[in-house]
Amino acid sequence: MRPPRTNFYLSCSRRSAVFVAALVLFAFFTTLPFGRDEEPRYRKFRFSHHKSPENEPASATSDFLSQETAVTPTPLKQTTRPGPPTHEKLWNFEKNLPQHNLDLPFPEGKTGRYVKFSNEIRGLGWNNCFNELLMNTHLAYMSKRAYVFSPHPFAVGHYPWPPEERLSKQPLIPLNALFSGPTAGGPWEEGDNAPRSVSAEWWEVVCPESERRTVNTNEIKPYINTAEGDKIFEYWRNFLLDAPERCIEVVPTDYNIDNFPQVFDLWLWGTPRIVSLWDSFSKSPTSRLLGTSPVVESAVVRNKLLFLPRDHKASPRDPFQRMLAMHIRRGDYRKFCQNLATYGSTFYSWDLLPSLPDVFTPLPEGHPDRLEHAMEHCSPGVNATLAKVRDARADYLHASRGHSQTLDVLYILTNQYDEWLGELIELLRNDGWSTIVTSHDLELDSAQIEGSGAVDMDIARQAAVFIGNGWSSFTSNIVHRRLVDGKLPISIRFW
Repeated sequence: MRPPRTNFYLSCSRRSAVFVAALVLFAFFTTLPFGRDEEPRYRKFRFSHHKSPENEPASATSDFLSQETAVTPTPLKQTTRPGPPTHEKLWNFEKNLPQHNLDLPFPEGKTGRYVKFSNEIRGLGWNNCFNELLMNTHLAYMSKRAYVFSPHPFAVGHYPWPPEERLSKQPLIPLNALFSGPTAGGPWEEGDNAPRSVSAEWWEVVCPESERRTVNTNEIKPYINTAEGDKIFEYWRNFLLDAPERCIEVVPTDYNIDNFPQVFDLWLWGTPRIVSLWDSFSKSPTSRLLGTSPVVESAVVRNKLLFLPRDHKASPRDPFQRMLAMHIRRGDYRKFCQNLATYGSTFYSWDLLPSLPDVFTPLPEGHPDRLEHAMEHCSPGVNATLAKVRDARADYLHASRGHSQTLDVLYILTNQYDEWLGELIELLRNDGWSTIVTSHDLELDSAQIEGSGAVDMDIARQAAVFIGNGWSSFTSNIVHRRLVDGKLPISIRFW
């Protein structure tokens, strides 16, 4: 028997207040586009690692968020770089995956079991989409069904080429341009007979409409909407396991009923209830087999020369083992930080893990220092940033006593490009960082430009120390990769 419908429809006043807070959170988490201005040579300042500074919105709700969070890219100059990539080889790779074969034996082929989450986020920032794709893959795997994946549609305003240069009205990117692993159709471990993920195109073949069962999220979510993450997961898993139909499609309910109709929605990702899923998710093959895409890997290798340390006698020789990477997001972030502070929001997703050294507790409503306290952590000034870098380096080196360890390479993941960043770099250089590189220094081809956020993410994944923004889904996804890779909690810090 299903439990009664408790706590689904909040009172109007409470629902409205929480919904506004959620909008603010959601807007904040979707502000990191893949595309960035890649023409620093035409700007007033040029920062070098060895020199001083010289798809359509899914609803009215997501449309509002897209308008609020869109970061309009600077028009690209064809004289400086090529147009958008076609990804022809990657599209063909995904189309011809070996599991796209009706004659394969169970649990794949025409007798296999599949689940397509048509309620996944569309038209918003990649990192909100990314954590959801991974968790849905984990759910499908534990439900003994093949996950159905789709290309990523860029959010409005996030694409790095202007409309007149785009190859289609809604730019799409194959998942294997951004990452690799089971979610994007890669194999499971040897001896694991779980069905492999298939493309949305193959879903239309292997699961014709006549053989599908459509499940509206409102059939399930009202019974578990306020439960802990592991309880929500288990409820959906049992449902998908017990359902006799081969092909299940989960579709979103009306947005007037549920503004965030995902299986694992913002109401979960933005609260400590998500933490109960960490143990299962982090140990799952979905997480352990998650890898860097060849496109991203080639970009990191291509730019590795920038990170080579100046002191060739010091160890280790690998520049990433000598690197502190930090995620600095300013400009459009500041207004979201102010709103987050107003609503007393806490950190996001895996940034809430209690094993991590930096914990943020918002001051109570009405406290005179509530806004200032939150802004220090969400959008720190130059001096606060410098102090955090010093503390993070000192704490990491202290924890590494007895090992040959040096931190002298600094990588700044940022959308900032002005006097503020120039001042920060000068202070950092005077503080002993001999090699300083920013996102703007990377040399990327068109495919790498399109996935530049994933490039930044992979550099931060490999760095010895990472400092991120605890409210950011981008930071949270880096935290996930670092912890699964075996990085120590002391190497993961927040402002």
